[in-house]
Amino acid sequence: MRRCGPSTASELYSTTICSFMVRHIPHSTITAKPEINPGSMKSAEEHAKSNIRYTEKSGVNLVKGIFVLGLPYAVLHSGYAGLFLIMLAAVICCYTGKILITCLYEENEEGQHVRVRTSYEDIANACCKQLFPELGGKIVNCAQLAELIMTCILYLVVSGNLMFHIFPHTQISEEAWFVIAIVMLLPCVFIQNLRIVSKLSLLCSVAHFVVTFIVITYCMTQVQKWSWKWVTFSVDFEKFLVSIGVIIFSYTSQIFLPTLEGSMKNKANFVCMLTWTHLSACIFKTVFALVTFLTWGNETKEVITDNLPFTLRILVNVCLVTKALLSYPLPFYAAAEVLQNSILNRSSVDKKAQVWAFVLRGCLLMLTLLMAIFMPHFALLMGLTGSVTGAFLTFLLPSLFHLRLLWYKLGNLQRFLDISIIFLGLLCGLSGIFCSVKGLIHIFRRS
Repeated sequence: MRRCGPSTASELYSTTICSFMVRHIPHSTITAKPEINPGSMKSAEEHAKSNIRYTEKSGVNLVKGIFVLGLPYAVLHSGYAGLFLIMLAAVICCYTGKILITCLYEENEEGQHVRVRTSYEDIANACCKQLFPELGGKIVNCAQLAELIMTCILYLVVSGNLMFHIFPHTQISEEAWFVIAIVMLLPCVFIQNLRIVSKLSLLCSVAHFVVTFIVITYCMTQVQKWSWKWVTFSVDFEKFLVSIGVIIFSYTSQIFLPTLEGSMKNKANFVCMLTWTHLSACIFKTVFALVTFLTWGNETKEVITDNLPFTLRILVNVCLVTKALLSYPLPFYAAAEVLQNSILNRSSVDKKAQVWAFVLRGCLLMLTLLMAIFMPHFALLMGLTGSVTGAFLTFLLPSLFHLRLLWYKLGNLQRFLDISIIFLGLLCGLSGIFCSVKGLIHIFRRS
């Protein structure tokens, strides 16, 4: 068995940065063949490499995601249990990613594994084909769309919250900052291709690196103030369940894996890549959550950068606002594509169809604004999203599909693991939804 050495890991990691784009853009959009001018000097291979580069640039957005900033707040309400869950979630998500890819293959007459499916939707349709041939794919697409829209809302909530803290002495409310942010994002309605979106990703990466470096560096200067007594075994049960959703959401990536695996030149390296990336993510998230929580303890806020001293907070928040606003177009574009493919006739090129496409995008933009205004609570929204789409797409469906398609080829241990993960996904999802919604209702009544 081939070891995944440093060079292989590096090569594979460069492939994983296309995760967010492949994760959310419909498979037909990603794999569509580019139109090549016969007179062009570029070959088809050069076009493909160009498309991969654009995809990779865009994907940096999520792999270095802004949502890790909510993990210290999760540790505040879950203590050692939260740190354990960050590690456990990495293990489970890695496992479900691998079994999801297994569902793409079937054995031929010669006993060789042949790739007969190309996407998460294909797997879902294969499981439901006897009763409702297309139901599974539609369910997956609905969950995908919900996650995209919630991701847009989270970026908007982060932007408004941070701008409110950057200018605390102004008379501008947090809701007004949401409106200002959405005005700045109006050009998203007119984005027609991935090239524009991908060019924003380099700035997102730079901003995230600056933020992480500043936060970790500051925490290291406060080592003498760290106190392990803040990390406890006791948990606030309801807030702990919300924290589970936050942690799950920080790992959600299953929807992109089939297309990512299909794009790899050497598919045998996929399992190794998945193991290395989840291991590195687990180490980074655990260390980041622990170090920041030890620095601020019970004063830890929903977005950890709000704990920084005023001068540093201004600098970091400016970087984060920049990152959030530049990150928003990517899930927005993907959600708009999903909606347009479902509602409108994309083959039509008349002006009326184009006008309706702009109207649809405008409505989507306004929907994210309204949701951000009515639910401006980062941790609860992140927990709700993780409990709904995260548990569903990451825990529940991969295990269910694995059992449905390969039941007779699985050993008792694998069946037990899959069934356990299904029950765990149901438990985490339903309880997380209940507690997140309850928390939002409580805040609405209090206000």
